[in-house]
Amino acid sequence: MPRTIRYTLLSLRELIVSAGPFILLAVCLLALAYWWLDPIPPKRVRLATGPAQSAYAEFGTRYQKALAASGIEVVLLPSEGSSDNLRMVQDGQADLGFVQGGSRKPSEDDDTAPVSLGDLFVEPVWLFYREDAARKRNASATLSSLGEARGLRINVGTSGSGVPQLMTSLFELNKMETGSVHLSQLGQTDATVAFLEGSIDALVFASAPESLMVQMLLQTPGVKLMDFAQNEAYSRRLPFLAPVTLPRGVVDLAADVPPADVHLVATTTTLLAAPALHPAVLQLFSQASLPMHGSAGWFSRSREYPLAVNAEFALAKEAERTIRSGVPLLQRYLPFQLANLLERMWLSLGIILALLLPLSRIIPPLYEFRIRSRVFRWYAQLRDIEDRVTEHADTTPDLLLELDQLESRVGKVVIPLSHVDELYALRNHINLIRQKLSR
Repeated sequence: MPRTIRYTLLSLRELIVSAGPFILLAVCLLALAYWWLDPIPPKRVRLATGPAQSAYAEFGTRYQKALAASGIEVVLLPSEGSSDNLRMVQDGQADLGFVQGGSRKPSEDDDTAPVSLGDLFVEPVWLFYREDAARKRNASATLSSLGEARGLRINVGTSGSGVPQLMTSLFELNKMETGSVHLSQLGQTDATVAFLEGSIDALVFASAPESLMVQMLLQTPGVKLMDFAQNEAYSRRLPFLAPVTLPRGVVDLAADVPPADVHLVATTTTLLAAPALHPAVLQLFSQASLPMHGSAGWFSRSREYPLAVNAEFALAKEAERTIRSGVPLLQRYLPFQLANLLERMWLSLGIILALLLPLSRIIPPLYEFRIRSRVFRWYAQLRDIEDRVTEHADTTPDLLLELDQLESRVGKVVIPLSHVDELYALRNHINLIRQKLSR
């Protein structure tokens, strides 16, 4: 190996050894920060959706595709609906779930309650009824209020959907006794089939307009949608309800469906997450909600949703930050995994640098000491020889032999070129002692 390369490698080795404790401390601090911050999200999460062909199932598929682009697998868990989703998230059977307003009112000190990713969209209460069943009530074959539904066979959905509890509240407001209507709790698909066959007179959904069942029934001949003319009053009596209007012709402009504005009451739906779910996953779901729910729809204007408001559950900080500020700068240009790592580690890196920079000042003196010690440690032996020259002049041959051995060992010492002057100084001092011995 050429001497120049050898000296360079020696200098690098000494520098690395000198900085070893400093590097080890930095690595330990980084490992501790990495363990504490846990910047890497899980690769797989479970999302409770709803019945097949429901709006929840449709949105679940969209979230699954959106998060797959960031390397997160979303496993969709079918359920009966909102109440079932809330139970699954609370019991740990799902990591996230769609839940409509009014499903539960958590206590203020409930630290184990799920967190909300904001209000995503509204779910109107769709009460479809058969025109022939309404004709038995009046000649116009139209139900103008919920009280006119007395005596009808109404399907209110499964208990896990949350609709039975909602309809119970609406019936109580209209002073309708339990036996005044014939209620059934069939699943969405079975109830629709029975409704079209005439086995039941009306059925109730609480679903976003993206539901295939809703869109199909809105355009089915002989089926009407009840107008909640008192929707403002309902929203004042039940705070989790909001008055909405289905505009004329919004379903099909060419066919003018519906032929007039329809007043409805609606709940707002949120995406609830387990409180222990990784913050990066919450951030990804919240970012996916911006384009998914931010476009104009039947009941909202462009960018009206999602909303950073939820009175029933605590709003996740990641969701609030995303809704108010959008996608972080780094994630616009870097892969999510890398951007998330930098975003979660930058503060810790700053603290570590602030701690290590003062300590790094000891590296140059330590490096200097290690190099010079390769030369200075021989001066002790040289000084001993010099002292013995003065005290025992009759041992000159032995001292000369010892001095020659010392010079031979010093000749094998290898140090960086930046400190070679000290090595030559040691050799000069050896020659001085030899001259003294010769005299």
